[in-house]
Amino acid sequence: MQGDFRTEFVRDPVALRQHPALVLNADYRPLSYYPLSLWPWQEAIKAVFLDRVDIVAEYEAVVHSPSTVIRIPSVVVLRDYVKPQKRVAFTRFNLFLRDGFRCQYCGSKGDLTFDHVIPRARGGVTSWENVVAACARCNLRKGSKSLRQSGMSLQRPPRRPGAEELRDTGRRFPPNHLHESWVDYLYWDAELEA
Repeated sequence: MQGDFRTEFVRDPVALRQHPALVLNADYRPLSYYPLSLWPWQEAIKAVFLDRVDIVAEYEAVVHSPSTVIRIPSVVVLRDYVKPQKRVAFTRFNLFLRDGFRCQYCGSKGDLTFDHVIPRARGGVTSWENVVAACARCNLRKGSKSLRQSGMSLQRPPRRPGAEELRDTGRRFPPNHLHESWVDYLYWDAELEA
């Protein structure tokens, strides 16, 4: 009997982790672009029943309760506007995002770490203005030497990014998975090419 009303979606534990919902602010912009503001489908359905969000788009997949069949939301919009933060947290992820996920010495991608431009051993501090993304090879090559001593130069000087700047940079790095129902809401406020 149980197999009669349970769909393959519910029986498949991998499917339970799929079908995330894109979360939009009340102005129909994503709460964040990078990382993209996504909720597990369970959270989206809970928010619908608590009257915190409206459903904008749905997946074909459904879930069942004993008395209800519910299509899984793919895009939800908050009923109350959440004011975006102006201050950008100094995190490894935001640092890599500011630097475009590239080594600031050689420009390579992948295997990134971070480097203190003025080494901590020479009084350098861990701040937006003194830390850059660096590949492991360049980081080892520079060591605790100054730029002049190492013979290296920066592609861009480090600086504190603004929240808008990071949001715009994040748009250039779409997530690995973009559901077709999300696309219209991710780039609607992007500048159009003439």
